[in-house]
Amino acid sequence: MSKELKIDNKLVSVFCNENHKENLPVVILNTYGNEGKEIFERCNKIQTKKFILIAISNLDWDNDMTPWFAPKLNNNDKDCLGKADDYLKTLIEKIIPETKKYIENELNVNISYFAIVGYSLGGLFAIYSAYRTNLFSRLASASGSLWYPNFIEFANKNTISENIDKIYFSLGNKESKVRNEVLATVEENTKKLEQMYKLQGIKTIYEENDGNHFKDTVLRMVKGIRWILQ
Repeated sequence: MSKELKIDNKLVSVFCNENHKENLPVVILNTYGNEGKEIFERCNKIQTKKFILIAISNLDWDNDMTPWFAPKLNNNDKDCLGKADDYLKTLIEKIIPETKKYIENELNVNISYFAIVGYSLGGLFAIYSAYRTNLFSRLASASGSLWYPNFIEFANKNTISENIDKIYFSLGNKESKVRNEVLATVEENTKKLEQMYKLQGIKTIYEENDGNHFKDTVLRMVKGIRWILQ
């Protein structure tokens, strides 16, 4: 079953199984397109632990998902304007409260915890958000854009939320094998972050998939959700 809401010009879809439990985690997924339904269905097929998915689309992707300005990587790209803090404010103050009301009052579910997950820049946003709010307990960054300029420095200088207990990272084994020097740092940066959080006592995993950034995107996200729910 699903419910669609329009909140602050974002399309918000809530997915839940018919025969659900009274206590469930809620996973927030920021989507590039509108892949929430497919991801939820694939999670059901591989029988992940039960959860409710809130998939958010109609995002200003390159800007909503980025923490600060970064110049375009090539002539076909656009600059990233770094509006993640503004979007996170919308997420925390508008989207989550309204969907929480629906989940608790209409679905009669008590939310056990919130997780946030994403692919590419959505994975970057998931990690960044844990430095700005204590709302989330678990994170998944599937092929996350952790090449983003100055993000490693930011993570080293700041403290991630003490509520985080699990973080999932993955990459394709060809993602760092590119000519662009900035993108080529993604594997090194991802592994550095995974080890840093592990040393802080957070349960982490780094999973390597076959292929480049664009292969099996839905499956990679599903694998991340499955792991953080365990």
